[in-house]
Amino acid sequence: MVVRLRLAHTADLEPAELDAARALLDEAFDGGFSDDDWDHGLGGMHVLLRDRSGLAAHGSVVMRRLRHRGRWLRTGYVEAVAVRPDARRTGMGGRVMAELERVIDRAYDLGALSATEEGARLYAARGWQQWGGQVHALSPDGIVRLPEEEGGVYVRPALAGPLDPAGELVLDWRDGDIA
Repeated sequence: MVVRLRLAHTADLEPAELDAARALLDEAFDGGFSDDDWDHGLGGMHVLLRDRSGLAAHGSVVMRRLRHRGRWLRTGYVEAVAVRPDARRTGMGGRVMAELERVIDRAYDLGALSATEEGARLYAARGWQQWGGQVHALSPDGIVRLPEEEGGVYVRPALAGPLDPAGELVLDWRDGDIA
């Protein structure tokens, strides 16, 4: 199987490439990938894997700010990771994540993501750590706790060094799902 990998910023992707990525995400998430979810994955670096049948896998990393122990960290936040259903269990998800992790490790203090149950296995196997502490967001009304996100956030310390789960993570605010 011949696979081509492309790493590109949103601004460098052709409209047809963005359309193909969105279609892949809609298919992979059975129509449960919202416009806000799509918006969260834009404005950063995208990994696109193509095989003979077309776009087989996608993922992106965008910059966010997360506060931990009083320090705001430049965070590479992983978004929009999906593999075409017929290409699953072939290593494509791992190849996408390896490239995203390379970007995170070289450009950010911290990597973070919010995992589905299916995705959590991939991230944990790659050394991402499930965040065991509290998760908050800096909302328009101040800092609010997000207990529904706790247990689903994974981190990759990168340049920040070890994190203290006794401390909270505070995510910057955005529309749609916060984490």
